[in-house]
Amino acid sequence: MSSIYRGMDRAALDLAYNNVRAEPEYRAIMGRFKEQSEAVYRNAEVRRDLRYGNRSRQRFDWLSCGKQAAPTFVFIHGGYWQNYVKEDLAFVARGPLERGFNVVMAEYTLAPEASMTEIVDEIGALLDLLQWDTSEAGFGDRPVCVCGHSAGGHLAALHRDHPGVAMTVSVSGLYDLEPISLCWLDDKLNLTEEEIARLSPLHRIARGAPTIVSVGMAELPELIGQSQRYATACEASGENVIFLPLPEQRHFTILTDLANPNGSHMAAIVDSLVFRPKTNFA
Repeated sequence: MSSIYRGMDRAALDLAYNNVRAEPEYRAIMGRFKEQSEAVYRNAEVRRDLRYGNRSRQRFDWLSCGKQAAPTFVFIHGGYWQNYVKEDLAFVARGPLERGFNVVMAEYTLAPEASMTEIVDEIGALLDLLQWDTSEAGFGDRPVCVCGHSAGGHLAALHRDHPGVAMTVSVSGLYDLEPISLCWLDDKLNLTEEEIARLSPLHRIARGAPTIVSVGMAELPELIGQSQRYATACEASGENVIFLPLPEQRHFTILTDLANPNGSHMAAIVDSLVFRPKTNFA
């Protein structure tokens, strides 16, 4: 077969973006994640399945850190826009909760039920609602960090210019949809040429919030390359970006660092100058 992207044919590209196949301990890891997520829900003050739209998955959970005037940490799960529910990865909330954030676990409609355009718009609608929500779940005038993993990292990056967002964190994200459109992932996504151009964060770096781009250095080379290229492009555009490579972390294990209140992710977020003038995270 002939090359279709960066010297890869379709078969090679399929492997290059198959994170589950590349992780021999995938089932065990996801089992631990679900157990830890259930524990977070048991132990936290939580409001479940709040609505931000009429579709069945347009909902979110709000978890309180128990502190007054706390900033908000919005987490968007991955799954290549076609897998998982917010409850699967809610264990990541432990890190921000213990560092003084209220946490929003976001849900969205998956492909093929929703197009990429609709998925992106849903996250925008959630952020719009929270920006103007006057209840305790709303942003108020407090700092907001929007964080996503994998496909969620793509969605977070696309909303770094949202007026309610003070910081974005993209963990092992996807920033160029072209290779996604050429491999097995497009069987359900059905990306259009217009969506590839308009919804690839690599190609629409607008003025936006300071951004952390993290990736595990034991991940698939294409995932590492996507993060490196995006961070470089943000820096070249004059944007405030921190590239955070985590040695030995893989695509799923990197979430254990995010869930660690003393991990590299939370340290970088808390140390950001965006937050220091507004609240004390000690």
